[in-house]
Order: sequence, then structure tokens, then C-alpha cells
Amino acid sequence: MTTAFWFNRDHRLQDNVALKAAVDSAISTGSKRVLPIAVIDESAFQDLEGIRQHSLVESLRALDESLSGRLNTLRVANDYNYADSLADLLASMGVSRVFGTRAFDPLAVRLQKRVGEALAARGVDLFLLDSYYAVQPGSVRKPDGTPYRVYTPFFKNWLQLGWDAPVSLDVASVEWVKLNQAEDTLGLPAPSKDAPFKVRAGEAFALETFDRFRERALDKYDDLRNRADLSGTSHLSHALAFGEIHPRTLLRELSDTAAQTVFMKEFAWREFYADVLWHNPTSQTDYLEPRFASMRYDTGDRAEARLEAWKQGKTGYPMVDAGMRQLLQTGWMHNRVRMIVASFLVKDLHLEWQQGADWFERNLSDFDPASNSHGWQWTAGCGTDASPYYRVFNPVLQGLKFDPDGNYVRKYVAELAHIPGPSVHEPWLLPEILVSKYPARIVDHATERDESLARLKEIKA
Repeated sequence: MTTAFWFNRDHRLQDNVALKAAVDSAISTGSKRVLPIAVIDESAFQDLEGIRQHSLVESLRALDESLSGRLNTLRVANDYNYADSLADLLASMGVSRVFGTRAFDPLAVRLQKRVGEALAARGVDLFLLDSYYAVQPGSVRKPDGTPYRVYTPFFKNWLQLGWDAPVSLDVASVEWVKLNQAEDTLGLPAPSKDAPFKVRAGEAFALETFDRFRERALDKYDDLRNRADLSGTSHLSHALAFGEIHPRTLLRELSDTAAQTVFMKEFAWREFYADVLWHNPTSQTDYLEPRFASMRYDTGDRAEARLEAWKQGKTGYPMVDAGMRQLLQTGWMHNRVRMIVASFLVKDLHLEWQQGADWFERNLSDFDPASNSHGWQWTAGCGTDASPYYRVFNPVLQGLKFDPDGNYVRKYVAELAHIPGPSVHEPWLLPEILVSKYPARIVDHATERDESLARLKEIKA
């Protein structure tokens, strides 16, 4: 009798409650056989940008190495045959029980339901346990039992509810079952697109990353986290997105100092967004506040040209362009800059937030469905606990405040690398000969701010 573990967004061995349950189940049957398996939807994989393809492959490669090469990766043609292909393979191997970590975002919930039905039709049980979060979505409630729509009271109750201690796994206590790699549907996929650099990933690397952050910036996190020009953030978002480390593992290391409490609040934001999405599954692509769907947004050739300029970092606003080029060059963007570029797309270019969220999904190596959609809606002013729509980020002032010497801009905007100091944030004030290779501003911020507020009045009326 063989037990299987279905890896999804939990590419680790330690502090993996569902994996430990699979191992305990296998030991209790006396067989001690566990078949570890991950599944790749080839169609969806090919749609990813290069950095996301390489990030997924390297994360799975690291997981395979931690299992001494015993991970099985099943490649399926598309989402349509995912469930049946996985169920057929496991049933053919005599698997009687499958364990996995329970997902809470809409697409993954539907997929797990389909897989569970396909396995049941073949006489195989699916057990879904725990979650990707310290506190399972749906757990934090108001006194009247309804979910929170505002972050601050959510955080207070999230903190009070707390989380379990991390669990450990004796990796050598079971026999990890490896399938015949001669099967043409097994094995890691080959990325079809280039990545801008070699990706490092995996559980061990996540722990190393946290150790470096603890030494470098954790105790200054409250002061440094918004500075785009400094290395003041943890760089753990990739590891959390792939489940290479569980939030519990990190939270147990934190104290109640001011800086570490601010860092803890970032986990709560991530879990707040997951909770909101769980209760409002359509909000991954639709407006949480429906009235904003009726706002006037720009369409047509000019809007498409401006969207493309935004994507490529050619808007003429250095702080916006630096962020968008950082995304293309690294697959990541500083969180403060994510808010700046999002505000610019929605309120300066008058485009819908979903267009920006789609671009982030294609390019962010740390893509998380809940954080992406609700981070965008927060900045767009149409989400829960929203920054009011009339708060429009001024890209120049934001640059001067969070990149005061211009080092962040110079790092990513080559055309301005020779411009010293904070003047790099307003190149249109400099002599033309110094900035001739940099694009002119595609819009005037002051004009578009007024236009955004006028459109807001229309939907209020």
C-alpha cells in the first residue's frame, strides 16, 4: 500500500503539516512508502514569462534535491486533463491515500475539488490539511461571525488567535517512491524562454535568505522597508509564494520590538488579503467595490500605447520607469514602488487595475493571487481597507522621498545613469542634451490627477 503527497504551493519538507500527515499515515500502515508528486500544466507553463518559468523549475529542482532525487513531476497538457491524468497515474501505482495542503484561492480550490472527485471515482481518498498561511483563511472573524473588511482590526484578532508551532519531519523515516522516468510525461519541464539571471530557490536558500535579512535589516525594518534604494526588505516573497518556507517558521523567530512588529504586520497583510479573497472569490478579477466598474476608463489605440509604455518602463517618469524595468530585469519590484506604478496606471493613465495585475502575474516571480489582486485594488481605491481613490501618488514626490539620492532610478534607467543626485527624478528640468535619450512624459501628472478626481465625482453622482 502506497501513500502519495501532492505538492502544490508548498515546496518544502519541514513545517509541512500535510506532508507529515502523509508520512505518519504511511508509517501507520506498515509500508512506509510515500510517493511525492508535483504536477505541471504545460499550457499554463508556456504562457508564463521566462523568469516565472525558471522560478518554478528551480523551486521544484531544489525540492527534488531535498528528496535525494525522488520527486516525481507529472506534466499534463492543460488544465482540462489535469485531474484525470493525476488520478489515473496514482491509481495505477496502487495509491490508496493522497495528502495535500488545502488551497484557498479560487482557481486552486476548483482544481482540488476536481482532483478529489477524480480520485474518488478510482477509489482513492484525498486528504487536504492546513494551509499556506499561519492562520487559515476564514478563521479570523468579527464578534458577530462576519469577516473583516478592514486590516487593522483583522490584524489585532489575527495576532490574538495565533498559530501553531512548526512541525518537523524525519525525512529518512519513510521510503520515497520514484516512478520510471522513461515515461514521457514525467520530469521537470524545460523553460521555453530565457530568464535575466540564474534563479536560486528552495527551502535551504529561503532559510539562508532569512538569516541574512535578520543580520542585515530586520531590526531596522520599520525605517528601511519603504526605501527603494536600500536593501531593507526580506526578499522572502518568492520563497513564500512557492511555499519553500512556511510563515510559522518565520513568525516564531520574531519578537515584539517595533521593527519586528512591523515585519510581522506584513505577514498579516498577506493573510488579510487571502482571507478577503476566500470570502469574495470573484474579487481576484472583479472590483470588490462594484461601483468602480462603472467609472470611465480609457480604451483604444492611445490607451494601448500608454499601457505598453508603462509595461516597458518608458513613461517619462523616472520612478515609475525604474520600477517597471526592475520587474523586467529581476522578476521582482520593491513593494513601495509597486504602489507607485499601480497608482500611475490607474489614476494617471486611467486604465483598469486588472490590466496591471495581469502584467504583474505574468512577470512577478513572487506572484500570489490574493496579494496581487488586492494589493492592486488597495492602491486603485476600489478594494477593502482601500487607500481612498482621491489619494493619487505623485511619482516625483514619491521618488524624492523613497529614493532621495536617485540611486534606485540610476540603477535601472540607463539613460539617466549619468545624472547626479535627486535631480534625476525631474529630467525635464535638465538641459535637453543631458536627457535626450530618455522618453518624454507621456502625460502630465497634475492634469491627469484632476481628471481622475473628476471621474470619481461622476460615479459618486
